[in-house]
Order: sequence, then C-alpha cells, then structure tokens
Amino acid sequence: MIDTRVAEVTERIIERSRASRNNYLDKISGARQRGVSRSRLACGNIAHAYAASEPRDKSALAIDRSANLAIVSSYNDMLSAHQPFQDYPEIIKQAARDAGAVAQFAGGVPAMCDGVTQGRDGMELSLFSRDLIAMATSVALSHDMFDGVLCLGVCDKIVPGLLIGALAFGHLPTVFIPAGPMLTGLSNVEKVKVRQLYAEGKVGRKELLLAESQSYHSAGTCTFYGTANSNQMLMEMMGLHLPGSSFINPGTPLREQLTRAAVKQLVQLTTLSAGYTPLGEIIDERSLVNGIVGLLATGGSTNHAIHIIAIARAAGVIINWQDMADLSEAVPLLCRIYPNGQADVNHFQAAGGMSLLIRELLGAELLHDNVKTVLGEGGMQRYCDEPFLSNDGDGDGNGDKIKWRQGPVKSLDKDVISSHDHPFSEHGGLTLLTGNLGRSVIKVSAVKPEHRVVKAPAVIFEHQNEIKTRFDAGELDRDFIAVVRFQGPKANGMPELHKLTPVLGLLQDRGFNVALVTDGRMSGASGKVPAAIHLSPEALDHGPIAKLRDGDVIELDADAGVLQVIGDEFLAREACVASDETTVGMGRELFAGFRSLVGNAEDGASIF
Repeated sequence: MIDTRVAEVTERIIERSRASRNNYLDKISGARQRGVSRSRLACGNIAHAYAASEPRDKSALAIDRSANLAIVSSYNDMLSAHQPFQDYPEIIKQAARDAGAVAQFAGGVPAMCDGVTQGRDGMELSLFSRDLIAMATSVALSHDMFDGVLCLGVCDKIVPGLLIGALAFGHLPTVFIPAGPMLTGLSNVEKVKVRQLYAEGKVGRKELLLAESQSYHSAGTCTFYGTANSNQMLMEMMGLHLPGSSFINPGTPLREQLTRAAVKQLVQLTTLSAGYTPLGEIIDERSLVNGIVGLLATGGSTNHAIHIIAIARAAGVIINWQDMADLSEAVPLLCRIYPNGQADVNHFQAAGGMSLLIRELLGAELLHDNVKTVLGEGGMQRYCDEPFLSNDGDGDGNGDKIKWRQGPVKSLDKDVISSHDHPFSEHGGLTLLTGNLGRSVIKVSAVKPEHRVVKAPAVIFEHQNEIKTRFDAGELDRDFIAVVRFQGPKANGMPELHKLTPVLGLLQDRGFNVALVTDGRMSGASGKVPAAIHLSPEALDHGPIAKLRDGDVIELDADAGVLQVIGDEFLAREACVASDETTVGMGRELFAGFRSLVGNAEDGASIF
C-alpha cells in the first residue's frame, strides 16, 4: 500500500510524462547490446582503448567474455569531499578482477565547491558546472567500451551532473559510490556564532578562520546537512547506492569493503548476467518520488528543487514544484540535522541513519517499495538493512567480509530521528509560494513558526555585497524584505547567496522582521531566515521582480503559500535593467552560451 496523496502525485507525474518517458525507454532499449559493448568495435578501436592496460586486463578485454566497467570520478585533492577518491581506482580495478571483470578509469569530471566560491565571482559557474559535468560524463562514456558505470561523486552539482550524464547512457547499469563524511569537528552552532560575531566586527579574520578550520578539518564531506549530504541521501533513496553506504566515514575498513562490494554488485547487473538492470529502468517516476519524499522527510537542500527536476527530465519524467509541494503536505519531517537542528550527519548515522529513515517511511506507506534498485529484486525493503564487517574472510585475501543485517527498528536518539507517529513536523518543510511576483519555493523546516510570515517594505539590491555594505553603515536596523535580483540563471548563472545568511540572521536575532526574496539560490546550509528563492520568471526574463522599488510592501506568508506585493499597481511600471552586468573574468565569459540557453528554475535551470 502507498499513501493516497503520494499515489495521486505519482500517478499524475506518470500521466504527464507518458510520451517523453516512452521515448526515453525506446532510446535506451535501442542502445542495449547483447554481450559486451566492445564486441562491435573494430580491432583498431579496441587496440587504442586498451593499449595502456595491464597485460592481465588486456587479455580479458581481447576476448568478449568479461564486463568492462567505466570509472567516472570527481577526484581532486583540494576539496575534502573528493580527496578520498584518490585511492578508489586501484581498489575498484582489483575488485573488478576478483569478480571476473575489468575496470578502466574512463574520465574525470570537474568538481567545484560552493563553500570555496561562496560570495566570489567563481560562484557564477557553480550551477552551470552541473550540466558541464553531465557533458563530461557523456564524453567519458562515448567510447562505447563499457558494460557498466561506477560514478564517484559527492558534492553539490557533481552527483546530479554525473546522474544526468549517465542517464544519457541509461542502457548501462550504474552504481554510485560515495566517499563519506568527515568526522565531527566544531559544532555548527558554534561556527554560526563566530560568523555572526565576525559580521558585527566583534572578532577578526584570525578567529573566524580558526573556527572554520575546526569545522572543516579533514577528508570527507562537510558534516552539516547541505546539498552534498542531501545528494548521498537521494542516491540511496533512489536505489543507486548499496544499502547503508551513504554516511560511512572515509578511510575506514567498512568504507573500503563497501566500495569493493559495489563493484561486485555492478558486475551482476551487466548484460553478461541474468540480473541485467539498466540505470534508465531504476530511475523512473516511482524512484524519483521516493527521492523527493526522502528530501522532505530529512529537511534536505533546496538546491534539489532544481536538481531533481533536471535529473527527472534526463529520464523522460516531468516533475514540477507543485508536485513537490503536494508531497510536502503528505510527508512529515522526521530528522533534525543542521540547519534543521543541532545534529550533524554523523549523529544522524549513529541515531539509525538511512536504514531507520527508510523503515519509518515504509511503515508510514510514504515510499514506493516496488522499485528497481542496484540490488535488483527486493525493492526498498532491502534498504532497511545496514552493512557490517564479519571476520570470516571473503575469499579474496581481504580479511573482513561485508554483510548486511537488520538496521535499528527504533531511533537511538529521538532528538535526531523521530518516528512517523511522532514527527518533528507534520509538514515536509518545502512550500511553493505564488502571487503577483511569480512562483518560488521556500524551505521552512529550519524557520521558526513566528518567523514564517513577514510583511514589510522592500529594500532592493542587485548584488549580494550591497547588503553587507548597508548593514555596516547602520541602514538595515529595521523590518524589511531584502530583494536581491538579477541573480537568475540567465543573468549570471544563479549563484548561491549564502553570504547573506550571517547578516540577515543577526538582524533577525536583534528582533527585526526580515526575509529574503530572490531569483537566485540559497545554500543547502541556510535556513533560519525565511527565503523565497528560485523566483520565476527571473528579473532578466522580464519577471515582476524587476519592477519592484524600495518601499513596496511585500507579504511573504510561508504558511499560506503566498508571495505578493500589496497592490498590483507596480506591474504597470517599466522593468529595471541590471546596473552591473559584468560576466567577464574568473571564466565567466566562457559560459555565455550556457546563459543564453538555460531554462527557468522550475524546469531545472538546464541547458539541455
């Protein structure tokens, strides 16, 4: 059984997507090959493809009996979340040999960090990097040498980009392999306090850097529940990770054995096995709804209000914000992970993690169980199990053998994971806002009820730096709604505006009623200040936001789903033109084509 509200949303997505989904399935069906992919290549093609391989792999590739697995990785050693992938290729190659297959490093994809580029010009490349990663993934797979794909990615745009690119090769089985979160450092609450003190000028850069370094301190994903960790939840919820693998710390024996197990499982999904399961059949309407349900139940990143839509369209499925909002009415908030609470993802894992979350959602009949996953049969019930290491050996000389057992049936910390009978909130926390300014989304899971309705004069900004300047000048100690416009995908690539959070949060703490309205994005780590984001149509696309002036009274009512200017007289005005249209420097000029092609936020802000 499935909750009637979830069933209704799923059914309308299926009906809306029928033609495009059938076209996609026809495409991947036509691309499916019997036997190994390379069997159709000429000898010269194959010789080029394995010229640098080790002799044992070359021998295996020369005959058409072994699956060849593509490794597509976001490894770089500057970003903590991706640094652990440095050692994965050799682990994967040996695991493939042990399973009678071969693995080749097919290609790397760029991986930029919004934490590094926050508030900088480089942030304007961030959203576009998702589609660039999708293209790079396609280039890596275009050699037609592969029978399966191993995607190594973690952070914000990387996982959605890898998945969109892999879906273009949806006839190939695909498994995603995570790297895991860093160990817990300075608490997120303490970090935010120091940031706000810095914004007030009460501590200096030395103290701020120390606090940030104590928070982000080692290899692995940042421990707050932003887009990176929302990505990992999403991949497991949609059946593309092995059960329980999302939040195992880097450098641990279990982490390595999960990587080996993922390779072994992928071999069982290729056309050389009776269990052939292509990616394009795993990602369907039901698995995508499961992903949205997981996002809502955990209070995940608002960036996925864009990314899930783009991923769905890559699989021929059409999802919109109304679908997400209606699901949010049905799905309760079951987790309190920062910024929606005090805990980090390590605390979430210790409280029961993904296995408990999925058990609760299945128990509430909020998940589709009858879906395909990388495990093949068994649906989502198999994701109620968690991995562990036994000491009886696995026959490969690795000592420990990975097994799965039933995960916790009750929360081990009810302040972090609740039950569907006693949720933290009856509402999933993502709300669609509509009115005479257009359509936008707001995440209210981290916003206290007393701050969810703000009616105040607008203060217009066309660059995020203007807010800090006016704050320092003492001009913002009052009730107001900050309107930051010309931040949409067509204007400048839709950067995150997380740099605004310390200032707006501080003003809220001083007792002022403040909110944000923007056609840009906010970070997955943002939350306590109400923010109507992804406003469409954007200012550069003749959206009503371009007609606003200082002093216009705006009503943001997250409870009622309303975003409007009081009175429609402003609609008769001429739209303002962006005063600063600089898109040169830091590589931005290379993305002019992306800005001209990109669609709106509710369509996934995609160039495809």
